[in-house]
Amino acid sequence: MGPPGNDTTSGGSSDAMERVMIVDDDLHILVAVKTVLNEAGFPVDIAESGDECISLLKAGWTGIILLDIMMPVMDGWDTIHAINREGVGGNVLIAMLTAKESPDRKMIGLQEYVFDYITKPFEPAELVNKVQLYSKYIRR
Repeated sequence: MGPPGNDTTSGGSSDAMERVMIVDDDLHILVAVKTVLNEAGFPVDIAESGDECISLLKAGWTGIILLDIMMPVMDGWDTIHAINREGVGGNVLIAMLTAKESPDRKMIGLQEYVFDYITKPFEPAELVNKVQLYSKYIRR
């Protein structure tokens, strides 16, 4: 079972949007991104830490992960390491959310697991467009 506040409904049609998991320790970011993507038709789950992300993946979650790089305890790069170590990244597409101008040194060796980088702050329409593209790509 996911954290409270998650939208666990999924449209039953074959045109249903891909699920999105937002992983961020900032509640304001979680709420804002969830609202924008829900309004665009995406079912959204939230995780406030890398550990919560891993738990959802172990429970069978699949889809698009929007993963913050800078989080306490387990940052985005550590989360990717854990995803690979646990073998739960087979049916996900990961885009990193970052406030940094350029990726940091911890990303070395992990580039192959990251589909895209989204720089904060971002425009809601830009985020929706990117997630729609990710959804098309993951369904190939």
